Amino acid sequence: MVNKKAKPLTPAVLHILLALSTRERHGYGIMKQVDADSQGKVNMGPGTLYGSLGRMIDAGLIRESDKKVDPSIDDERRVYYKITGLGRKALAAELERYHEVVAVAKDKTLSPKNAYGI
Repeated sequence: MVNKKAKPLTPAVLHILLALSTRERHGYGIMKQVDADSQGKVNMGPGTLYGSLGRMIDAGLIRESDKKVDPSIDDERRVYYKITGLGRKALAAELERYHEVVAVAKDKTLSPKNAYGI
């Protein structure tokens, strides 16, 4: 069951959790995955990314991974991040929240065009 009292996630945190939901990634890999997932609509710069990552680690949503890369194929200084169990629960709660909003819109036969009186 999804926690109904969970605070909504910021768009940056939502996109980062989505990027980490399938595998561990380093910062640049997260930015590229967010770009791919959003089909170029979300451009996450380093300031937003690393500020969000720090807050997410503090909140227990993600952690630094123990993953070490082969220096011959990757920069050994790269830090990889991994979603935690709490992060997965927060992502599930947010996706459920979005699902409920879409269901309400469908019940009202709204579409993006007529939702704003266009």
